[in-house]
Amino acid sequence: MNSYERALGAFYGLALGDALGMPTQSLSRQRIAELYGTVDTLLPARPEQPIAPGLPAGTITDDTEQAVLLARLLIDGGGQVDPTVFAKALLDWESEMIRRGSADLLGPSTKRALEELNAGVGPEETGRFGTTNGAAMRITPVAIATPPRLNPMLDAVVATSRITHNTNIGIAAAAAVATAVSSSIEGTEPKAALDSAELAATHGAGLGVWSAGADIAARIHWVRKLVRGLGTTALVETIAELVGTSVAAQESVIAAFALAEARGEEPLQALCLAAQLGGDTDTIAAICGAILGARHGVAGLPRELVDTVREVNVLELEPLVTGLLEVREEADERRRDRR
Repeated sequence: MNSYERALGAFYGLALGDALGMPTQSLSRQRIAELYGTVDTLLPARPEQPIAPGLPAGTITDDTEQAVLLARLLIDGGGQVDPTVFAKALLDWESEMIRRGSADLLGPSTKRALEELNAGVGPEETGRFGTTNGAAMRITPVAIATPPRLNPMLDAVVATSRITHNTNIGIAAAAAVATAVSSSIEGTEPKAALDSAELAATHGAGLGVWSAGADIAARIHWVRKLVRGLGTTALVETIAELVGTSVAAQESVIAAFALAEARGEEPLQALCLAAQLGGDTDTIAAICGAILGARHGVAGLPRELVDTVREVNVLELEPLVTGLLEVREEADERRRDRR
Protein backbone atom coordinates (compact mmCIF):
# COMPACT_ATOMS: atom_id res chain seq x y z
CA MET A 1 0.00 0.00 0.00
CA ASN A 2 1.43 3.40 -0.95
CA SER A 3 1.13 6.80 0.72
CA TYR A 4 -1.55 7.97 -1.74
CA GLU A 5 -3.85 5.07 -0.81
CA ARG A 6 -3.28 5.72 2.89
CA ALA A 7 -3.84 9.46 2.55
CA LEU A 8 -6.99 8.87 0.52
CA GLY A 9 -8.11 6.46 3.22
CA ALA A 10 -7.55 9.13 5.86
CA PHE A 11 -9.67 11.73 4.06
CA TYR A 12 -12.45 9.32 3.07
CA GLY A 13 -12.30 7.75 6.52
CA LEU A 14 -12.93 11.21 7.98
CA ALA A 15 -15.91 11.69 5.67
CA LEU A 16 -17.33 8.23 6.29
CA GLY A 17 -17.09 8.59 10.06
CA ASP A 18 -18.65 12.03 9.84
CA ALA A 19 -21.58 10.69 7.80
CA LEU A 20 -22.10 7.71 10.12
CA GLY A 21 -22.27 10.05 13.11
CA MET A 22 -24.41 12.68 11.39
CA PRO A 23 -27.87 11.29 12.32
CA THR A 24 -26.95 10.69 15.98
CA GLN A 25 -24.99 13.86 16.79
CA SER A 26 -26.00 15.74 19.95
CA LEU A 27 -28.32 12.94 21.07
CA SER A 28 -27.99 10.82 24.20
CA ARG A 29 -27.16 7.12 23.98
CA GLN A 30 -30.67 6.28 25.12
CA ARG A 31 -32.27 8.52 22.50
CA ILE A 32 -30.06 7.07 19.77
CA ALA A 33 -31.19 3.57 20.71
CA GLU A 34 -34.84 4.68 20.69
CA LEU A 35 -34.62 6.38 17.29
CA TYR A 36 -32.20 4.14 15.41
CA GLY A 37 -31.58 0.96 17.35
CA THR A 38 -28.12 -0.31 16.44
CA VAL A 39 -26.11 1.81 14.00
CA ASP A 40 -24.35 -0.54 11.58
CA THR A 41 -24.52 1.42 8.34
CA LEU A 42 -25.24 4.89 6.97
CA LEU A 43 -28.63 6.12 8.15
CA PRO A 44 -30.82 9.11 7.32
CA ALA A 45 -31.38 11.64 10.08
CA ARG A 46 -34.76 11.32 11.73
CA PRO A 47 -37.00 14.42 11.92
CA GLU A 48 -36.22 14.53 15.64
CA GLN A 49 -32.50 15.12 14.92
CA PRO A 50 -31.74 18.52 16.54
CA ILE A 51 -29.00 19.64 14.11
CA ALA A 52 -29.55 17.77 10.86
CA PRO A 53 -33.24 16.77 10.74
CA GLY A 54 -34.21 14.81 7.65
CA LEU A 55 -30.80 14.74 5.96
CA PRO A 56 -30.29 11.71 3.70
CA ALA A 57 -28.04 8.81 4.63
CA GLY A 58 -24.41 9.53 3.87
CA THR A 59 -24.56 13.31 4.33
CA ILE A 60 -21.39 14.86 5.76
CA THR A 61 -21.28 17.71 8.29
CA ASP A 62 -19.01 20.57 9.25
CA ASP A 63 -16.17 18.17 10.12
CA THR A 64 -15.57 17.16 6.51
CA GLU A 65 -16.63 20.45 4.95
CA GLN A 66 -14.17 22.47 7.03
CA ALA A 67 -11.41 19.92 6.35
CA VAL A 68 -12.04 20.31 2.61
CA LEU A 69 -11.93 24.08 2.99
CA LEU A 70 -8.59 23.87 4.81
CA ALA A 71 -7.20 21.42 2.25
CA ARG A 72 -7.85 23.86 -0.58
CA LEU A 73 -6.18 26.70 1.29
CA LEU A 74 -3.13 24.55 2.05
CA ILE A 75 -2.76 23.58 -1.60
CA ASP A 76 -3.24 27.15 -2.83
CA GLY A 77 -0.70 28.40 -0.29
CA GLY A 78 1.91 25.72 -0.89
CA GLY A 79 1.45 24.46 2.65
CA GLN A 80 0.94 27.90 4.22
CA VAL A 81 -2.41 29.33 5.29
CA ASP A 82 -2.88 33.01 6.02
CA PRO A 83 -4.93 33.21 9.24
CA THR A 84 -7.12 36.06 8.03
CA VAL A 85 -7.85 34.22 4.77
CA PHE A 86 -8.72 31.12 6.78
CA ALA A 87 -11.00 33.16 9.04
CA LYS A 88 -12.82 34.67 6.06
CA ALA A 89 -13.23 31.24 4.49
CA LEU A 90 -14.78 29.88 7.70
CA LEU A 91 -17.16 32.84 7.96
CA ASP A 92 -18.15 32.47 4.31
CA TRP A 93 -18.77 28.77 4.93
CA GLU A 94 -21.05 29.52 7.86
CA SER A 95 -22.94 32.14 5.84
CA GLU A 96 -23.58 29.52 3.17
CA MET A 97 -24.81 27.08 5.83
CA ILE A 98 -27.23 29.70 7.14
CA ARG A 99 -28.42 30.44 3.61
CA ARG A 100 -29.15 26.73 3.15
CA GLY A 101 -31.09 26.65 6.42
CA SER A 102 -28.59 24.37 8.15
CA ALA A 103 -28.13 24.31 11.92
CA ASP A 104 -24.66 22.79 11.46
CA LEU A 105 -22.64 25.96 12.06
CA LEU A 106 -19.31 26.95 13.55
CA GLY A 107 -18.41 25.42 16.90
CA PRO A 108 -18.21 27.53 20.08
CA SER A 109 -14.44 28.11 20.10
CA THR A 110 -14.28 28.93 16.40
CA LYS A 111 -17.35 31.18 16.56
CA ARG A 112 -15.99 33.16 19.51
CA ALA A 113 -12.58 33.57 17.89
CA LEU A 114 -13.96 34.82 14.59
CA GLU A 115 -16.32 37.25 16.34
CA GLU A 116 -13.32 38.68 18.17
CA LEU A 117 -11.36 38.93 14.94
CA ASN A 118 -14.21 40.90 13.37
CA ALA A 119 -14.19 43.16 16.43
CA GLY A 120 -10.54 44.04 15.82
CA VAL A 121 -8.75 41.57 18.08
CA GLY A 122 -5.49 40.36 16.51
CA PRO A 123 -5.29 36.80 15.15
CA GLU A 124 -2.57 35.98 17.68
CA GLU A 125 -5.13 36.56 20.47
CA THR A 126 -8.43 35.29 19.09
CA GLY A 127 -7.80 31.61 19.80
CA ARG A 128 -6.85 32.00 23.47
CA PHE A 129 -10.06 30.32 24.68
CA GLY A 130 -10.18 27.49 22.11
CA THR A 131 -10.20 24.21 24.02
CA THR A 132 -12.83 22.32 22.02
CA ASN A 133 -12.26 19.75 19.26
CA GLY A 134 -12.61 22.10 16.29
CA ALA A 135 -8.93 22.22 15.35
CA ALA A 136 -8.55 18.46 15.74
CA MET A 137 -11.62 17.66 13.65
CA ARG A 138 -10.34 19.54 10.58
CA ILE A 139 -6.58 18.80 10.93
CA THR A 140 -6.44 15.80 8.54
CA PRO A 141 -5.35 17.88 5.50
CA VAL A 142 -2.43 19.19 7.56
CA ALA A 143 -1.54 15.58 8.41
CA ILE A 144 -1.55 14.63 4.74
CA ALA A 145 0.52 17.67 3.74
CA THR A 146 3.09 17.38 6.54
CA PRO A 147 5.64 14.63 7.28
CA PRO A 148 5.31 13.28 10.84
CA ARG A 149 8.53 14.76 12.20
CA LEU A 150 7.84 16.53 15.46
CA ASN A 151 8.92 20.11 14.85
CA PRO A 152 7.51 20.55 11.31
CA MET A 153 4.27 18.94 12.43
CA LEU A 154 3.90 21.17 15.50
CA ASP A 155 4.65 24.24 13.39
CA ALA A 156 2.00 23.24 10.84
CA VAL A 157 -0.59 22.48 13.52
CA VAL A 158 -0.02 25.78 15.31
CA ALA A 159 -0.14 27.73 12.05
CA THR A 160 -3.57 26.36 11.13
CA SER A 161 -5.04 26.17 14.65
CA ARG A 162 -3.97 29.29 16.52
CA ILE A 163 -6.60 31.63 15.14
CA THR A 164 -9.35 29.56 16.78
CA HIS A 165 -7.64 27.08 19.15
CA ASN A 166 -4.43 28.73 20.39
CA THR A 167 -4.38 26.88 23.71
CA ASN A 168 -2.29 24.08 25.14
CA ILE A 169 -5.34 21.82 24.99
CA GLY A 170 -6.49 22.67 21.47
CA ILE A 171 -2.99 22.44 20.00
CA ALA A 172 -2.14 19.20 21.82
CA ALA A 173 -5.35 17.56 20.59
CA ALA A 174 -4.84 18.64 16.99
CA ALA A 175 -1.16 17.63 17.10
CA ALA A 176 -2.07 14.15 18.37
CA VAL A 177 -4.58 13.55 15.58
CA ALA A 178 -2.34 14.99 12.87
CA THR A 179 0.66 12.92 13.96
CA ALA A 180 -1.31 9.68 14.21
CA VAL A 181 -2.63 10.20 10.67
CA SER A 182 0.64 11.40 9.15
CA SER A 183 2.64 8.58 10.74
CA SER A 184 0.27 5.98 9.33
CA ILE A 185 0.50 7.57 5.88
CA GLU A 186 4.26 6.93 6.14
CA GLY A 187 3.50 3.27 6.88
CA THR A 188 4.32 3.37 10.59
CA GLU A 189 3.04 0.40 12.59
CA PRO A 190 -0.24 1.11 14.46
CA LYS A 191 1.21 1.08 17.99
CA ALA A 192 4.11 3.31 17.01
CA ALA A 193 1.75 5.73 15.23
CA LEU A 194 -0.37 6.13 18.37
CA ASP A 195 2.77 6.39 20.51
CA SER A 196 3.95 9.22 18.27
CA ALA A 197 0.58 10.92 18.72
CA GLU A 198 1.10 10.89 22.48
CA LEU A 199 4.55 12.43 22.06
CA ALA A 200 3.20 15.16 19.79
CA ALA A 201 0.47 15.93 22.31
CA THR A 202 3.06 16.18 25.09
CA HIS A 203 5.03 18.77 23.16
CA GLY A 204 1.91 20.50 21.85
CA ALA A 205 0.79 21.08 25.43
CA GLY A 206 3.74 23.43 25.84
CA LEU A 207 2.45 25.72 23.10
CA GLY A 208 -0.34 28.27 22.97
CA VAL A 209 -2.10 29.96 25.86
CA TRP A 210 -2.38 27.83 28.97
CA SER A 211 -5.90 26.74 29.86
CA ALA A 212 -6.92 24.59 32.82
CA GLY A 213 -7.90 21.07 31.86
CA ALA A 214 -6.77 17.48 31.73
CA ASP A 215 -3.58 16.79 29.77
CA ILE A 216 -4.31 15.39 26.31
CA ALA A 217 -1.24 13.14 26.12
CA ALA A 218 -1.84 11.70 29.58
CA ARG A 219 -5.47 10.97 28.75
CA ILE A 220 -4.58 9.26 25.46
CA HIS A 221 -2.01 7.12 27.28
CA TRP A 222 -4.53 6.29 30.02
CA VAL A 223 -7.40 5.42 27.70
CA ARG A 224 -5.32 3.19 25.43
CA LYS A 225 -4.51 0.99 28.41
CA LEU A 226 -8.04 1.22 29.76
CA VAL A 227 -9.87 -0.09 26.71
CA ARG A 228 -7.61 -2.95 25.64
CA GLY A 229 -9.47 -6.25 25.65
CA LEU A 230 -12.88 -4.76 26.45
CA GLY A 231 -16.00 -6.29 24.92
CA THR A 232 -18.32 -4.08 22.93
CA THR A 233 -20.76 -3.22 25.73
CA ALA A 234 -18.00 -2.49 28.23
CA LEU A 235 -16.12 -0.43 25.64
CA VAL A 236 -19.09 1.78 24.85
CA GLU A 237 -19.96 2.25 28.51
CA THR A 238 -16.36 3.04 29.43
CA ILE A 239 -16.03 5.70 26.76
CA ALA A 240 -19.44 7.24 27.36
CA GLU A 241 -19.23 7.25 31.15
CA LEU A 242 -15.53 7.70 31.95
CA VAL A 243 -14.04 9.43 28.91
CA GLY A 244 -16.96 11.60 27.82
CA THR A 245 -18.27 12.57 24.40
CA SER A 246 -18.73 16.35 24.52
CA VAL A 247 -17.12 18.92 22.23
CA ALA A 248 -14.35 19.37 24.81
CA ALA A 249 -11.10 18.14 23.28
CA GLN A 250 -10.26 16.20 26.45
CA GLU A 251 -13.37 14.08 25.88
CA SER A 252 -14.23 13.63 22.19
CA VAL A 253 -10.66 13.46 20.88
CA ILE A 254 -9.76 10.94 23.58
CA ALA A 255 -12.87 8.92 22.72
CA ALA A 256 -11.65 8.70 19.12
CA PHE A 257 -8.27 7.40 20.26
CA ALA A 258 -9.96 4.89 22.55
CA LEU A 259 -11.84 3.41 19.60
CA ALA A 260 -8.74 3.46 17.41
CA GLU A 261 -6.91 1.48 20.09
CA ALA A 262 -9.68 -0.99 20.91
CA ARG A 263 -11.10 -1.60 17.41
CA GLY A 264 -8.24 -0.50 15.19
CA GLU A 265 -8.41 -3.62 13.02
CA GLU A 266 -12.15 -3.23 12.48
CA PRO A 267 -12.63 0.30 11.14
CA LEU A 268 -16.33 0.02 10.30
CA GLN A 269 -17.16 -1.36 13.72
CA ALA A 270 -15.13 1.40 15.37
CA LEU A 271 -17.01 4.09 13.45
CA CYS A 272 -20.42 2.54 14.05
CA LEU A 273 -19.67 2.35 17.78
CA ALA A 274 -18.64 6.02 17.69
CA ALA A 275 -22.03 6.85 16.18
CA GLN A 276 -23.79 5.21 19.14
CA LEU A 277 -21.83 6.85 21.97
CA GLY A 278 -24.02 9.94 22.26
CA GLY A 279 -22.78 13.51 22.26
CA ASP A 280 -20.47 14.72 19.51
CA THR A 281 -20.73 11.49 17.56
CA ASP A 282 -19.95 12.88 14.12
CA THR A 283 -16.66 14.40 15.26
CA ILE A 284 -15.58 11.36 17.28
CA ALA A 285 -16.29 9.11 14.30
CA ALA A 286 -14.64 11.54 11.87
CA ILE A 287 -11.39 11.71 13.86
CA CYS A 288 -11.35 7.94 14.39
CA GLY A 289 -12.09 7.46 10.68
CA ALA A 290 -9.12 9.61 9.68
CA ILE A 291 -6.77 7.68 11.98
CA LEU A 292 -7.98 4.23 10.88
CA GLY A 293 -8.38 5.23 7.24
CA ALA A 294 -4.72 6.20 7.17
CA ARG A 295 -3.84 2.86 8.75
CA HIS A 296 -5.85 0.65 6.41
CA GLY A 297 -5.95 2.77 3.26
CA VAL A 298 -9.03 3.52 1.23
CA ALA A 299 -9.33 -0.16 0.22
CA GLY A 300 -9.71 -1.03 3.90
CA LEU A 301 -12.92 1.01 4.15
CA PRO A 302 -16.27 -0.44 3.03
CA ARG A 303 -16.44 0.53 -0.64
CA GLU A 304 -20.23 0.68 -0.89
CA LEU A 305 -20.47 3.12 2.03
CA VAL A 306 -17.64 5.29 0.75
CA ASP A 307 -19.30 5.42 -2.66
CA THR A 308 -22.56 6.50 -1.04
CA VAL A 309 -20.81 9.34 0.81
CA ARG A 310 -19.12 10.41 -2.44
CA GLU A 311 -22.37 10.41 -4.38
CA VAL A 312 -24.62 12.04 -1.78
CA ASN A 313 -22.21 14.92 -1.20
CA VAL A 314 -20.70 15.12 -4.72
CA LEU A 315 -17.41 14.62 -2.93
CA GLU A 316 -14.20 14.14 -4.91
CA LEU A 317 -11.26 14.04 -2.53
CA GLU A 318 -8.72 12.52 -4.94
CA PRO A 319 -7.50 15.86 -6.39
CA LEU A 320 -7.16 17.32 -2.91
CA VAL A 321 -5.14 14.35 -1.68
CA THR A 322 -2.87 14.57 -4.71
CA GLY A 323 -2.28 18.27 -4.09
CA LEU A 324 -1.64 17.78 -0.36
CA LEU A 325 0.86 14.99 -1.02
CA GLU A 326 2.69 17.26 -3.45
CA VAL A 327 3.00 19.80 -0.63
CA ARG A 328 4.31 17.01 1.61
CA GLU A 329 6.92 15.95 -0.95
CA GLU A 330 8.07 19.54 -1.41
CA ALA A 331 8.56 19.83 2.34
CA ASP A 332 10.64 16.66 2.30
CA GLU A 333 12.73 17.99 -0.58
CA ARG A 334 13.42 21.23 1.27
CA ARG A 335 14.53 19.24 4.31
CA ARG A 336 16.88 17.12 2.21
CA ASP A 337 18.35 20.22 0.56
CA ARG A 338 19.18 21.70 3.96
CA ARG A 339 21.24 18.67 4.97
